[in-house]
Amino acid sequence: MTDRVLALLDGTLADPAAPLVRAGDLGLMRGDGVFETVLVEDAAPRELTAHLARLVRSAGALGLPAPHPAAWRRCVAAAVAGWGRPDELSLTLVHARGTAPDGSAPTSFAFGMPVSPKRRRLRGTGVAVLSLARGVDPDLVGRAPWLLHGVKSLSYAVNMAATRYAESQGADDAVFTAPDGTVLEGPTSTVVVAHDGVLSTTPPDLGVLPGTTQAALFEAAEAAGWRVAARRLALADLWSADGVFLTSAGHKVTRVRSLDGTPLRDSSALAAELSGLLEARYANRAVHSWNEATT
Repeated sequence: MTDRVLALLDGTLADPAAPLVRAGDLGLMRGDGVFETVLVEDAAPRELTAHLARLVRSAGALGLPAPHPAAWRRCVAAAVAGWGRPDELSLTLVHARGTAPDGSAPTSFAFGMPVSPKRRRLRGTGVAVLSLARGVDPDLVGRAPWLLHGVKSLSYAVNMAATRYAESQGADDAVFTAPDGTVLEGPTSTVVVAHDGVLSTTPPDLGVLPGTTQAALFEAAEAAGWRVAARRLALADLWSADGVFLTSAGHKVTRVRSLDGTPLRDSSALAAELSGLLEARYANRAVHSWNEATT
């Protein structure tokens, strides 16, 4: 039994330790490609349809050949079967330009590994967050599509550098802000704010990546009586909130316990409530999710 799994689009498994990407691959050389990370739990991929739809949108923004959802479902099914373990699998779907500049021979695969112990621990303890300037004006979103706002590209060096910087300053994670102070998103997460029975998040038209876990949470919460909204958020909204959370496949629903070194309101109970709503959604859809992934 291995702690890594690698699946190809034809539904076959490959040795995760063997070479796969060739020198000269533009996904490697230039970050010219897109990806999605799917959480697999109890042998069921979460929000696979939403992840594949976002993969298609991201590929379109880069002018890559459109990913074929049926092939990716076959690939995911092979990876899940090859994993063969009940613990959480972080499965990354990679669709890169490959060695041909026109993208006619893309490099595509699914690579999985366990969710890190640190990530699982922080779900329980909550995270200390540092606000960091992204340096991009959201008003450029509609006028500069080449900046790839809201696209999950392989060019994640800035995101990873931001995370490392936050950690070097004693924080666990980061939240990006715009020059006008607008709260955008985390390097690998969506920001969700709870206040007076309303869950709010930054709208995608401000250049953030539409969150698959956030969307699932909002659907589950709305069914349970919460109101939900997409609106422009400022740091002041985080200070005054009943709870601030980071959501993603890896974060699930992780509460923010402090911002820029100052404790936020204790949202442990709210985090448990929202996490419970999200987990109930998947408990009810487990069989459907697996069937969806293999058909």
